[in-house]
Amino acid sequence: MIRLEKRPQPSRGWVIGGPILAVALTMVAGGVMFALLGSDPVEAMRIIFWDPLFSERFASYSRPQLLVKAGPLILIAVGLSLGFRAGIWNIGAEGQYIVGALFGAAFGLAFYPSESALIFPGMVLAGLLGGVLWAMIPALLKVYARTNEILVSLLLVYVAEAMLASAATGWLRNPEGSGFPGSRNLSRHPGTDNPELIAGTGMHWGVLAAFVAVIAAYVLMQRHVLGYQIRLSGEAPRAARFGGVNPARLVLLCMGISGALAGAAGLFEVSGPAGQITIDFNAGYGFTAIIVAFLGRLNPLGILLAGLLLALTFIGGELAQLMLGLPAPSIQAFQGMLLFFLLAIDVLANYRVKWGREAAA
Repeated sequence: MIRLEKRPQPSRGWVIGGPILAVALTMVAGGVMFALLGSDPVEAMRIIFWDPLFSERFASYSRPQLLVKAGPLILIAVGLSLGFRAGIWNIGAEGQYIVGALFGAAFGLAFYPSESALIFPGMVLAGLLGGVLWAMIPALLKVYARTNEILVSLLLVYVAEAMLASAATGWLRNPEGSGFPGSRNLSRHPGTDNPELIAGTGMHWGVLAAFVAVIAAYVLMQRHVLGYQIRLSGEAPRAARFGGVNPARLVLLCMGISGALAGAAGLFEVSGPAGQITIDFNAGYGFTAIIVAFLGRLNPLGILLAGLLLALTFIGGELAQLMLGLPAPSIQAFQGMLLFFLLAIDVLANYRVKWGREAAA
């Protein structure tokens, strides 16, 4: 008989090695899935993990895209990790990402065709505000109405998607677009564009903001009293209350920070790589960032590495679809396997596997 026995404290070996083992198991399970779909699993793994970085045929395009894809994932995941460490579960970052993009794009388009250098900073502030306001809905309902922030934040994603469709086909639609859905292209207009800062690298203001967020979050969690309160609230909620931590204030603060970073990610995306508001603007970054946060062990430095890894699977997955004809859902399932195996391995970090019956008390 197999049973689980709780460890006195999490195993350091499993905590450190868990993500590496999860990636290895994902590659094995993904290889089996690709084989069942009729593709060579070894070739599929080579295209996903090797070719985007080292193939002469693809690397010149794929390397800059690595930072473009990783930027929003890291930015959103850093914000989510603060709440997750405190036991506050913001699952609706996708909605906050969309609303941040809508607020920022609306601000920039309101001044069109002005090319003032002050417009883009205003767009950034508008994107931050949009994300915060959308995150405050589940936060305030949790604090004052005792609702579940998981359900409320998740359901608000669908409301945000409806707002996105309305904006693309209505109030933000390009009047010179011959009736096609979508706003004016922000990335092609001076004043509203988010340009590449270093040519050929993919580095834009959103990527720079992601690196700054990683550093700030690391300092916050390791050197600031708020970081201590966040960790204490997640590990020992009763002790945190006795220690003077205000749970309502912590919910509002963590949700506000995660919403702000998600909104900023949306703004940087709509003014840069995406370029405009469209019906299918949301690319799932808000949901994928949850995988990034847990794969990075809710640690800012780990999130940085996990974001780059997930971005690599995005780019390599697109190449695999092109070169091997793999369906898009199979790539999404491959990415989901990472979270599945990581959560499964987390059980071994907190519990020992025991054989035989439990001794009588």
